[in-house]
Amino acid sequence: MKIEGGCLCGSVRYEITGSLGDAANCHCSMCRREHGAAYGSYATVKPDTFRWATGAELVTVYESSPGGGRCFCSKCGSTLGAAQEGKVGWITLGTVKGDPGVRPMAHIFAGSKAPWHEIIDDLPQFEEFPPGA
Repeated sequence: MKIEGGCLCGSVRYEITGSLGDAANCHCSMCRREHGAAYGSYATVKPDTFRWATGAELVTVYESSPGGGRCFCSKCGSTLGAAQEGKVGWITLGTVKGDPGVRPMAHIFAGSKAPWHEIIDDLPQFEEFPPGA
């Protein structure tokens, strides 16, 4: 299985060989600001299955926490994923071309969700990061 995705302007493209891991909707304040929305939807990816197919030189990583950061296209600003110690470990589901093969299984950091947003689905909600994750 190969998963492809990329940014809005098409300058940055990525490929994942294999499948994605757990997916969730993150309501933390950083994800809300990063996406300009009520939450960001992410899935985990094994770093050794991920590669920038084109435009790697345009990928900028904003260090949002020590050793970790959010990857985005420096040309159009699309949020592409998140990295830890230089390796991509999460991708934004909105950048996947076609069906990513996974669905969000939970809402995380729901304790800090936007006050104007109501979670109305039946997915489990965690105040912070789920225990054991």
